[in-house]
Amino acid sequence: MTMSKPANTPARPFFSSGPCAKPPGWEASKLATESLGRSHRAKIGKSRLQLAIDLMREVLQVPDTHRIGIVPGSDTGAIEMAMWTMLGARPVTMLAWESFGEGWVTDVNKQLKLNATVLNAPYGEIPDLSAVDFSNDVVFTWNGTTSGARVPNGDWIADDREGLTFNDATSAVFAYDMPWDKLDVTTFSWQKVLGGEGAHGVLILGPRAVERLENYTPAWPLPKVFRLMSKGALAEGVFKGETINTPSMLAVEDVIFALDWAKSVGGLQSLMGRSDANAAALGKIVADRTWLGHLAADEATRSKTSVCLTVEGADEAFIKKFAALLEAEGAAYDIAGYRDAPPGLRIWCGATVDTADIEALGPWLDWAYSQLTS
Repeated sequence: MTMSKPANTPARPFFSSGPCAKPPGWEASKLATESLGRSHRAKIGKSRLQLAIDLMREVLQVPDTHRIGIVPGSDTGAIEMAMWTMLGARPVTMLAWESFGEGWVTDVNKQLKLNATVLNAPYGEIPDLSAVDFSNDVVFTWNGTTSGARVPNGDWIADDREGLTFNDATSAVFAYDMPWDKLDVTTFSWQKVLGGEGAHGVLILGPRAVERLENYTPAWPLPKVFRLMSKGALAEGVFKGETINTPSMLAVEDVIFALDWAKSVGGLQSLMGRSDANAAALGKIVADRTWLGHLAADEATRSKTSVCLTVEGADEAFIKKFAALLEAEGAAYDIAGYRDAPPGLRIWCGATVDTADIEALGPWLDWAYSQLTS
């Protein structure tokens, strides 16, 4: 027997894992527009780009030792730029436990042909971090968006490392406390925990990464959008709002709104707290249902942003129908798991989602399951 539709629907049923829910209270009419239609190289364009950088530094608590730049191509562009410009000076270790990490392995081994050591783990798990050799450069994803598994913290990263750490943090920043002293290269995009728009990446370089750029020239040619050196010196303008290519000033104004919102709710600690509360609310939903489970079984390495769930007896077709039922009712958008992951659900619990909406989702999951199994 199927159950009746729940009376209470999430007020904002935006549970996509990227682009993610806009910040609460967001409206397009609230965005500043004075920079639109102007050159990004004009004083107003540069000042707004610099403001976005300054706000990211403030909210993320990035030390002055680290440079922050806005680069093309979303997080993919940022991590590719880092790998193509800095890898090759030392042996490389790659950590991969989901589709994006596997993609970086493909690029390093098949495109750059660096014959990296690869430490793998299946979806829902992470590799043995104690096996990492920090005499190598190390490339890893802090939070596996498509698998719901993450590193537990930064304690496993050696303080006396000889190589550089390359941290793809796109589903992690603003939700976890980043140990900046252990992170030489960090990349992310605005469309995850900030709920910003896509196409722009952020590249954060520590002093050891800058030293690598200034003292190492890769053996392969670099396209213009990857070049961080100019006339033998670091292109400092990239880290002062002088982007390599033309940015969307509308996307810049959008992320300024999101960062202002982040400050208004209490900054980094509040953002992390909101993600924690959302993940806990979803965890309670899972614990109360025998047919739901976590793909990442170990809570210590379970994501609190891109939470991936298993559904008893579900295959890909079942999940598609399940997600479509909820979308048609306006109860949940875009919660089917990633196409390369095991069939299941993926529910974003980042800071721009309200906990009340996660709580309201539970009965709707019951309803959709009853529709397909009764």
